[in-house]
Amino acid sequence: MTRREQGPAGAAVVQSVLEEIERRCGAGVVSTDPADLSELGRDWTKVFAPAPCAIASPRTADDVSAILKVCDAAGVAVVPSGGRTGLAGGAVAKDGELVLSMSRMSAIGEIDVVGRTVRVEAGAVTQAVHERCAELGLTWPVDFASKGSSHVGGNIATNAGGIRVIRYGLTRNWVLGLEVALASGERLAMGQALEKNNTGVDLKQLFIGSEGTLGVITAATLKLTRLPADHDVMLFSLADLSAVIRLFRAAQEAPFQLGAFEFFTDRCLARVERHRKRTSPLSTNGTCFVVLEAERGPANEAWLADLFEKGLVLDGTMAQHASQAASLWELREGISESLSATGLPHKNDIALPIAKLEAFCADLERTLAERYPGWEVCLFGHIGDGNLHVNVMKPDDLEKEAFLARTHDVDRHMFELVKSYGGSISAEHGIGLLKKDWLGFSRSPAEIAAMRAIKRALDPNNTLNPGKIFDA
Repeated sequence: MTRREQGPAGAAVVQSVLEEIERRCGAGVVSTDPADLSELGRDWTKVFAPAPCAIASPRTADDVSAILKVCDAAGVAVVPSGGRTGLAGGAVAKDGELVLSMSRMSAIGEIDVVGRTVRVEAGAVTQAVHERCAELGLTWPVDFASKGSSHVGGNIATNAGGIRVIRYGLTRNWVLGLEVALASGERLAMGQALEKNNTGVDLKQLFIGSEGTLGVITAATLKLTRLPADHDVMLFSLADLSAVIRLFRAAQEAPFQLGAFEFFTDRCLARVERHRKRTSPLSTNGTCFVVLEAERGPANEAWLADLFEKGLVLDGTMAQHASQAASLWELREGISESLSATGLPHKNDIALPIAKLEAFCADLERTLAERYPGWEVCLFGHIGDGNLHVNVMKPDDLEKEAFLARTHDVDRHMFELVKSYGGSISAEHGIGLLKKDWLGFSRSPAEIAAMRAIKRALDPNNTLNPGKIFDA
């Protein structure tokens, strides 16, 4: 049994650790303010009550190493914290852990326009990186609705996806170098700004997507690409998911570079309209909608007209200027906020082979309707990479605790279905606390044993984010 499995550290030990952190890192690094504990001890799941022992906000990588070394020696668990926009409970501190907030480490270095790289600290906000790079005609193409608050370190720790995976792939494709502090305080600098470095195991890939369980990311060298040219944004209304898949195939064969292909149902749109006081600009609405983004070209309008001639869509529009484009995107990017503002959603993000999406969704709707009659299910996602966000909304006449208890059963039926279709129980938000009971639905016993062995090797005392992904 490791120290971390024996329960949270005692009050005297914690107080001694906090004093030692302040001695090593300077005054103002530690906070026990109840407001800070409540805010920084949770993420967007809002399922678990936050209960950290304190918040530590390091200013430098040296501070991070010192904090981890002190905590590891004393048996105080540490939860790394970024923008806390995750939806699997990965950044939750509910058992007296120390929250390690990276918000002060937000520096963005000089951009190498020839090598197309930039070194940033882990607390750099995703949108701030985008804006800095855009000044030089470049971008780090990791993009999603929470970019205004998410941190680069958190993006990397969860291997974030988002709305442009269809064109650029996942976060791990855009990380050249990684600087990490281990639980012992030892630091690793891996990859730097090298595109090629074939010198054995690429260790940085172990930390990308590991949810802060193996080490704390302190900085990264990001790979950049050309800022996309002017683009057209289109909104379509479609009869059903089958029509969405047909439209996606047509977009794949179109004479343009497809940048995003986002799907949502009429139930999602209704929640956005209710919360944002917005209405769809389309006159004919089906059960499904698609926001499509493509690089602007002379053939785009002709392709759009051809869709109507072939009857592939019920209705559609193309933005004529930037504000209209932003308005169309708001219908998609406002969904998560609107669902939470107008009800209590139980969120899941799953991945399926694209060819099986339609059949899976039909089976899912049927399964949930049979077992949970009257429950509203709001679907949206990134059709182009097979990622669905499934939101089961709490019925108005059901108490929150009763709803959350029943959603565990919902998950079991859903993930059994996901497994039968060869999918994944988590597409982009990770496992965290919420999905660790179901990890075996997507990973084999041998894979889980290998992950446990890596955890023991890098974090033998189970100091970092204990209880996330799996129990040690």
